Amino acid sequence: MDAEAIKRSLGGSGLRCTPQRYAVMAFLMEHNSHPTAAQIFEAVNRVDPRSSRATTYNNLRDLVQAGLVREVAVEGRAARFDAKGMRHHHFICDRCGNVEDIEWYDVPRPASRSLGKRMLRECELIFRGLCTKCALRDTLPVKCRRHVGTR
Repeated sequence: MDAEAIKRSLGGSGLRCTPQRYAVMAFLMEHNSHPTAAQIFEAVNRVDPRSSRATTYNNLRDLVQAGLVREVAVEGRAARFDAKGMRHHHFICDRCGNVEDIEWYDVPRPASRSLGKRMLRECELIFRGLCTKCALRDTLPVKCRRHVGTR
């Protein structure tokens, strides 16, 4: 997404395009690694040291509330953030905490009677288990595990 598209998306969501908010959004658009708030702050602060931790965290909150960014909750670990682009689900590794995108497929909506008076906004799946790297470590014989990732 180019600079003008980021500015339009912020404006279209009712958010002012401040330099700090733009920097947070641009970083998320460039990095699909699902960074934590601390990682986003560090990256943005390297580019513009005037940006405070509180400003970065407040901008993340505003971007999530505006629907431009998704917060991915990772049990027992810091939340991760993902710029909403193409719709996708997530896979979270139980061992290393890595968050990966999984291709989107439609999830059947629950029967309205099961929701009571609740109003469903969206439904997203989070898959949990072992990522490819961690699963590979579990399948190797014990003597080979010491050598995984080393030469």
